[in-house]
Amino acid sequence: MITIIFNQFVPGIGHSDNSMHVWQNRTARLLIILVSLLLFSITHAPAGSAAEYSISAPLASQSLLLDGFSTDGLIIAVGQRGHLLVSPDNGLSWKQANVPTQATLTGVFFHDKKLGWAVGHDAIIIRTKDGGKNWERMHYKPQDECPLLDVVFLDNKIGFAVGAYGLFLKTSDGGDTWSPQQISTNDFHLNHITASNSGKLYIAAESGTIYRSDDDGESWFELPSPYRGSFFGTLPLENDVLLLFGLRGHMYRSDDAGENWQEIETKTEAMLTSGMVLRDNTTMVVGLGGTVLLSKDDGNTFRLYPQTDRKGIATVVEANDGTVIAIGEFGVKRIERVD
Repeated sequence: MITIIFNQFVPGIGHSDNSMHVWQNRTARLLIILVSLLLFSITHAPAGSAAEYSISAPLASQSLLLDGFSTDGLIIAVGQRGHLLVSPDNGLSWKQANVPTQATLTGVFFHDKKLGWAVGHDAIIIRTKDGGKNWERMHYKPQDECPLLDVVFLDNKIGFAVGAYGLFLKTSDGGDTWSPQQISTNDFHLNHITASNSGKLYIAAESGTIYRSDDDGESWFELPSPYRGSFFGTLPLENDVLLLFGLRGHMYRSDDAGENWQEIETKTEAMLTSGMVLRDNTTMVVGLGGTVLLSKDDGNTFRLYPQTDRKGIATVVEANDGTVIAIGEFGVKRIERVD
C-alpha cells in the first residue's frame, strides 16, 4: 500500500463562485482548470505586449501554475502572468526567470537541460538555450485571440504546439519559425499533445476527440472515442498501452494505441488533468479537487487518494531524488511518497 503525504510549501489562492458555462466561452487551459471543477473565478489579466517582460513577483511560487517539466536535475514550472519558475535542487527552492511576456504560460517542454520551449496565451512561444536563465520570443499573434495550450518536441528541431480552435503549429528548425497546419476539419480545442516510446503521437481534445499520428506528425487521424466529454490528457505506456482521461473523472485504457477502449473506475468525478509514470513504475494520474490516483498494475486499476486541501493539481513531475512535485492552484509543492 502506498501512502501519499502532501507537504504544503505554499498557500492556495482565494475562491469565489462561478458557473460552468465560462470555460466553454474561454479557450485557455487556464480557465478550463479554474472553472470546470474548482468553481472559482479569476479575472483574465491583460497579457500586455509580448515585448514586455514578466514582472518579478516574490510570491510567484504561490501563484496559479499550469504545467511543468523535469530533466536532468532541472525543474521548470509555468503559469499565469508569464510566471516561469526554475528549480535546480529537486523543488526545494525556486527562482523566477525573466521572460519576454506577461501572457499566461500553459505548456513547457525541454529537449535537454539547456534547450526548452514554453507556450501560452496570445499564441506566445518562447525558447531558452541556457536552462531557463534567458528566454527569447519566437512566436506571438495576439490578434488571433487563440491561445496555445501545449508543446512537445521529437528532437532538438521538430516540434509541435497545439491550442484552441484547432490551432496546430509545427517547427522543423528548433522553433526559429512556426507554420500552421490543419489536422482536422473540426476546430476543437487541442488540449494536450504527447509522444509515446513507440513513436506515435497523441492529441487529447474537446468533445471526446482523440487524434493519433504514426508518421512523426506528418498526418493525423481521429481515433474512436469512448466518451463525448472533453479529454485533457493522454499517457502512453509500454507496448502501445494508452491511458486517456478528462472531464468528470472519466479515464479509459487501450491496449492497441487507441483503437479500442476499456473504462477504468476512478471513484471520482473530478476533472483529470495530467499523468506520469514514476521511476518505480507506479502510474499516477492527478486532477482538480486534490485528486491523486495511483496504479501498480500498468494502469489496469487505480486507487484514489483524495487530498484534504482539495486544491487543484494541474500536473506532476518527478525530481531526480524521486520526489514528486505537484504544480497547480497552490503554485508548487513537494509530495513525499511512503511505501
